[in-house]
Amino acid sequence: MPRIETHSTTVLSVRHNGMVAIGGDGQVTYGNTVLKHDTRKLRRILNDKVLVGFAGSTADAFALLERFEAKAKDYPGNLPRAATELAREWRTDRILRRLEAMMIVVSREHSLLITGQGDVVQPSDGVLGIGSGGQYAVAAARGLLKHSPLSAAEIVRSSLEIAAEIDIYTNTNIVVEELAAG
Repeated sequence: MPRIETHSTTVLSVRHNGMVAIGGDGQVTYGNTVLKHDTRKLRRILNDKVLVGFAGSTADAFALLERFEAKAKDYPGNLPRAATELAREWRTDRILRRLEAMMIVVSREHSLLITGQGDVVQPSDGVLGIGSGGQYAVAAARGLLKHSPLSAAEIVRSSLEIAAEIDIYTNTNIVVEELAAG
């Protein structure tokens, strides 16, 4: 039986003018069918000091979110170390490495992409995108950063709207969260 692909999102994070914003659309599809229009793919953790956005299998993403939160509590104040420990465990654990998801984690100081291949990436320009429309949203955000006076949250929202015009797995039911950056 052929495997039907689940596409679950576009998530984008932008660091700009002393703020960091992260946003995600609400669409979840299974094959060529939209299952849900208003899924929330962002979570606040660690007393609202860290924002997490996820793409991929929802159950897998929640399992990883719980593990990341535990790692962040094990390494308080050291988000890159917590992310590295999660990525290492994710890559080496026989069960975990089957999980299909990606995460963007942002705090006042850090913007991190965490993948199941063991990657922990901190972008040099403060822009990260994941999911089926992630690269469209990243391209739009980079253009807006160079040529507009918009805030970080406005850039995230506008970029996700642009991605939704291009990517059939992204919709315009967008949620944006923001933190002061340090």
